[in-house]
Amino acid sequence: MLPAGAPIIELDRVRKLYEVGGSRLLGVLGLGRDHRLHAVDRVSMAVDRGSITAIVGESGCGKSTLARMLTLYEAPSGGDYRFQGKPIEAWRRDHARAFRRQVQMVFQDPYESLDPRYTVRETCLEPLTIQGLGDTAAAREAMVLDALGFVGLTPPGDYLGRYPHELSGGQRQRVAIARAVVLRPGVIVADEPVSMLDVSLRAEVLNLFLDWRRLHGATIILITHDLAIARHVSDRAAVMYLGEVVESGPTEEVIGDPKHPYTQALVAAVPIPDPFNRRPRTTLAGDVPSAAHLPKGCRFAGRCPAVMAACRVTHPEEVDVGGGRKVRCLLYP
Repeated sequence: MLPAGAPIIELDRVRKLYEVGGSRLLGVLGLGRDHRLHAVDRVSMAVDRGSITAIVGESGCGKSTLARMLTLYEAPSGGDYRFQGKPIEAWRRDHARAFRRQVQMVFQDPYESLDPRYTVRETCLEPLTIQGLGDTAAAREAMVLDALGFVGLTPPGDYLGRYPHELSGGQRQRVAIARAVVLRPGVIVADEPVSMLDVSLRAEVLNLFLDWRRLHGATIILITHDLAIARHVSDRAAVMYLGEVVESGPTEEVIGDPKHPYTQALVAAVPIPDPFNRRPRTTLAGDVPSAAHLPKGCRFAGRCPAVMAACRVTHPEEVDVGGGRKVRCLLYP
């Protein structure tokens, strides 16, 4: 039994490394024949039950890899991952089916996440069948109808016999969410769930996650590159750069008063819908380093406007700056 107030998810220096080598292309790039791609590196965080946590960063920073590790689609290469206080290795070895029932994932692309050969009924019934839920076929059908109604596909009976190609993009993503919530999971990991939807639909879909948290006390982990979305829905935010979390804390504080130079640059790049309200822009020089050929010091040093000589030789650790906030930067000793 998880003690009262204990985090439902705990990560301690979790890593995901991919072995790469033997490629002619890598030789051309000067990476040799035996290198490791640091997709996620030394990520530590605690996720409270019933909270909404946003993982923020630009493409290629490791957000989606972290999401796949949280849902056991990928195994961590190192570090300690605990779910409900129990090591993830024990869940994977002895209770994989129970874990899947409690932790569900909503993928980014509704055009690829649904099997084109399955009707909506079959898509949403499959998790119930695998988990052995519902005493009768009628009971399982009722659970599917309830999930479809929750995501706004009404009347739900009209959608049961449809195939993915008969649905719009927004309807497909709603079916994907229905497939996840039909099991009544306690944790939902949503990987860029609205990035492929029209702007007019994004708020509606995001509100489904807020409603699920409100109705069931669920924990939501939202992967996004959009700071406005993170600010709208999440309680806490973790900003990733090149596989690492460089800043974390309450969302309003991280976005309203960013400490790390990278977070400051992300916030400065968000457009302000007022032509008379201008703010200084932070322009980042250079390119993101290769995750297979990391720099010696701070990974952001080559682009940082506040870089110091020490930044190029010393790799910073996370520093607690108070108020539940952590920053990985040598500016905060």
